[in-house]
Amino acid sequence: MSPPRRAIITVTSAHAPLFEGTHTTGAFVSEVLHPYKALTAAGFQVDITSEKGTYTPDWLSLTPDFLSGEDRAIWDDTSSPFRKALDNRPKASTIDGNLYGVFFASAGHAALIDYPTAYDLKKIAATVWENGGIVSSVCHGPAVFHDLIDPTTGEPLIKGKTITGFTTEAETVMNIQDELKSWKTPLVEETAEAMGAKYTRSKGVWDDFHVVDGRLVTGQNPASATSTAKAVVEAFEKL
Repeated sequence: MSPPRRAIITVTSAHAPLFEGTHTTGAFVSEVLHPYKALTAAGFQVDITSEKGTYTPDWLSLTPDFLSGEDRAIWDDTSSPFRKALDNRPKASTIDGNLYGVFFASAGHAALIDYPTAYDLKKIAATVWENGGIVSSVCHGPAVFHDLIDPTTGEPLIKGKTITGFTTEAETVMNIQDELKSWKTPLVEETAEAMGAKYTRSKGVWDDFHVVDGRLVTGQNPASATSTAKAVVEAFEKL
């Protein structure tokens, strides 16, 4: 039997100052909204959750470079289906992973803080994977793969697989490497190495780029959120 045509998008519950305290990172809105739009357009029921049931929007994700036009209108309309799903998201501990055929980890830099120890999010992902569904992420979303175990093998879920995600080079370009190091959590490339995965990326740090490795689908950055979600749909249709 095919997995349910239902997707769960995760958002980070964490928030933190960045750029020497001038801005606050949290959930990157377009990395939630674009997969939501792509998956609902493909006929999926889409729910949203976070580890603690809370979220803070990332400051950068609300700027015109990342949120404008139709996307801005959807965000500003607190009665839109997207905002209702996001603003009323339940805690991950209340979610039954058996209801979903797709797990999609959105991000924002703050995901580096809570995703590595977000055990209820990991439980959902592991259940979706064990049931033959799609596990996916974008940008800093692979932070959730830290110590995420494949229930069928007892090994890290991404071990031996190829993934992408936000590049260490991009962190340097943004000049926030030292601040991120102070969080004492692994960057995406470090998580891939620690979990035995092969990390790959596009030549440009801001290119739209994603990787499909069977039922594992990952995207590199905010620009990749839509293409990654569409690749998730294609992978799901092949199940």
